[in-house]
Amino acid sequence: MHDKQLYGTATVGTKGQVVIPVEAREALSIEPGDKLYVIGSPSKEFLGFLKEEQLRRMISHLTDNIESYRDFLNKTT
Repeated sequence: MHDKQLYGTATVGTKGQVVIPVEAREALSIEPGDKLYVIGSPSKEFLGFLKEEQLRRMISHLTDNIESYRDFLNKTT
């Protein structure tokens, strides 16, 4: 399933602020006051945003399954 979308462009202002296109805000349920974590990779020239609730779910999933990951790593080494 391909759910990748190009929502348009954003311009970085003089204060480093970026306006997220309305189409992206609506599709991703981004509301005023939401915290977005900025993630990126300078070597791959990648920049993205992650909603706080998404980060919390990711951390929860990783910590809930830490023993499974540990077992997998022990089997592969």
